[in-house]
Amino acid sequence: MTKQNFKNILFLILMFPAILLAQNYTVSGTVKDASNGETMITAMVYTADGNYGTATNVYGYYALELPKGKHTLLFNYSGYQTVTKEVDVQENMKLNVELEPQSEQIDVVVVTGKRATDNFKKVEMSTIELDVKKIEKIPALLGEADVVKSVQLMPGVSTVGEGATGFNVRGGGVDQNLILLDEAPVFNSSHLFGFFSVFNPDAVKNVKLIKGGIPAEYGGRLSSVLDIRMKEGNSKKFSGQGGIGALFSRLSIEAPIIKDKASFIVAGRRSYADVLAKPFLSDDFSDAKFYFYDLTAKVHYDINEKNNVYLSGYFGRDVFYSGFGFDWGNQTATARWNHIFNDKLFLNTTAYFSNYDFRIGVGDEESGGFQWLGQIRNYSLKPSFSYFLNNKNTLQFGGQSILYDFKPGESEFYQEGNTFDFSQKPLYGLENAIYLGNEQKVKKGIILKYGVRVSSYYYLGPSKEYVYGDRPDANSSKELLEIKDHKNGAIIEDYYNLEPRFSAKFDVDSVSSVKLSYNRMSQYIHLMSNTAAATPLDFYSPTTNNVKPQLADQVAAGYFRNFGENLGWETSIEGYYKDLQNQIGYIPTAELQLNDFYEGDLYSGRGRAYGAELLVRRNSGKLTGWVSLTVSKTQIKVDSINNGNYYNARFDKPVVGNLVLNYEFNKRFEVSANFVYNTGAPFTTSTTNYAIQNIGISHNYANVRNNARVPDYHRLDLSFTIHGKKEKIRKVKDENGQKIAKIGKKLWSGDWVFSAYNAYARRNAFTVYFKNEDGETQAVRYSIIGSVVPSITYNFKF
Repeated sequence: MTKQNFKNILFLILMFPAILLAQNYTVSGTVKDASNGETMITAMVYTADGNYGTATNVYGYYALELPKGKHTLLFNYSGYQTVTKEVDVQENMKLNVELEPQSEQIDVVVVTGKRATDNFKKVEMSTIELDVKKIEKIPALLGEADVVKSVQLMPGVSTVGEGATGFNVRGGGVDQNLILLDEAPVFNSSHLFGFFSVFNPDAVKNVKLIKGGIPAEYGGRLSSVLDIRMKEGNSKKFSGQGGIGALFSRLSIEAPIIKDKASFIVAGRRSYADVLAKPFLSDDFSDAKFYFYDLTAKVHYDINEKNNVYLSGYFGRDVFYSGFGFDWGNQTATARWNHIFNDKLFLNTTAYFSNYDFRIGVGDEESGGFQWLGQIRNYSLKPSFSYFLNNKNTLQFGGQSILYDFKPGESEFYQEGNTFDFSQKPLYGLENAIYLGNEQKVKKGIILKYGVRVSSYYYLGPSKEYVYGDRPDANSSKELLEIKDHKNGAIIEDYYNLEPRFSAKFDVDSVSSVKLSYNRMSQYIHLMSNTAAATPLDFYSPTTNNVKPQLADQVAAGYFRNFGENLGWETSIEGYYKDLQNQIGYIPTAELQLNDFYEGDLYSGRGRAYGAELLVRRNSGKLTGWVSLTVSKTQIKVDSINNGNYYNARFDKPVVGNLVLNYEFNKRFEVSANFVYNTGAPFTTSTTNYAIQNIGISHNYANVRNNARVPDYHRLDLSFTIHGKKEKIRKVKDENGQKIAKIGKKLWSGDWVFSAYNAYARRNAFTVYFKNEDGETQAVRYSIIGSVVPSITYNFKF
């Protein structure tokens, strides 16, 4: 083929859609909540005849291509009044719309903005969206609504146990979840060792968990994406909300800076266990500190119809100190710019900073002691384009660059006025990616979503490169052969990965569909943790010459169906298989902390995860909730462990079931319950026990791993809510001077929440340890919470 022929063919390919659509024009704009000015994600925009339709993107923008002429457009979002607009399309036109929330007087209760038909009509599968209103109805520890705890009640999601940091998705580790807060990654999502999440629900606008069929714009983790979007602040009026609970209180305030153009929101929480306990502490513990706090803030400004800017940030910390202490926390900052080039091309540019660090310390320089700091920082720039080619094709393309700064351990030891430095050298990495994706409506009932992400990673200097030889035996560190020094900016090692993504939806009939998906993911950062559950003191390592990128290929298929009145019942059943490469394992005596040579203590192996997930959910009516069931298996294979056979991963949970129910008696009273059941987590026990002179000896032949399980976990939580009146009736005069009743919102409203966590006081084992008594090895169960935890919380809005 000649160069000129190639140009001609390329020109025809590019011009063909334009030739076909010469008589079509684009109606575009934003859809917002009329009560507060917030943009609305996935609001429906469609013609009355049903021939044309689309949905707003995550920034509230839509573009709908229509033939020349008159049309009736409907704008719809569940829980809001539908808006109808008559348009005469003679050219490209802008149409911004605001939707009014439905009145509190309407009897039908809707607890999510999600459309009932999304379950089987959208191409996305393995995706869960949670509305904040739904999260607030779920019983939780000490009555505090929690984003992450709500996610853990969904199929395919589990946790090692109470007091475990993070969550596991479809057989992945806690570090294999990409957790985003306004597009900035959060490395530790937990307060108080996993009992609460770091996300203040009063500042959260939307929560979306993607477990499979992950779009090309996301990358860097193997298992899932938890995309949390913050509120932008009320641009209509001053408002606020908060709560006073048994452990902590919270308050958020939002208001316009310039009405309908600029707004802000500030939300804060702090625990006060230290304040309540202080009068009861002895003088020896007078300086004790144990609390956590977080502060979330955001500002947005609509410069004009084509440009919007957003600034948001998060700062949170947990502090535990009494002579010896430690603290940890996350900090993020995000700057976003939305720009509309024309009716079809939309740009979001994001720049963010994210930091996670932990500190351990005892004593000081004068009296003696030590300090230890671990940290990971990253800086990123990410331009993302949406091109609405036509009503059948929406393109997503862009790129991302991330600079990583790792500090595995900075440690100083103080003795007799001297300081001894045992710090590890910082490590650096650069991750780049470009992506292209398209959602295509092939014909009625068939939608495809496909794309590709190309990622690269560079392990950078200044750093030392460690070259290792063979391992003397299965339980020993690798032999160190050579250490090489590299200068600032030097590329020590580089990696490249092609990551295809594909999803498809095929309608079976008017209320059901079959969906398929495949995605390949790569991950260049790794959590170094050799415990049953991740802790705040684990550190992140970059991909190096010795630690390879983790890779995962996942296929999934599912059947989705709605039934009942207004199709209000959603059902889905999905099956998946995931192949994992370069999974990290540890020798039994691995020394990870403050060890420059920790790479020599690591194994590299393969993994596999497969299972089936069932979800039945009802989103409207007096009785709402869902039941979820996951049956799965997660295994790892390393040549030197378990005779080279597959063994259970430490977070393998073969059966996980959840039941969540909420019943609203009337506008004042409602009751909620959730029941949780899952198989006990695996642990390693000896394969042989014997005694020598009445001394019990345990031995693990063949280096067996995770060959036993703690007892199964189950728990019941209950809550009862008394809602204060949110509306009031006042007498006003009409245009004729006659007094009439008018319904309006009260300036202050409050709700009382009475809850019981672990209602039947189940002593769930977190782990099992062994002790020797009279020459016999005894197993001892260790429980975090072994009794019912009652609480009272007062929530308010103004």
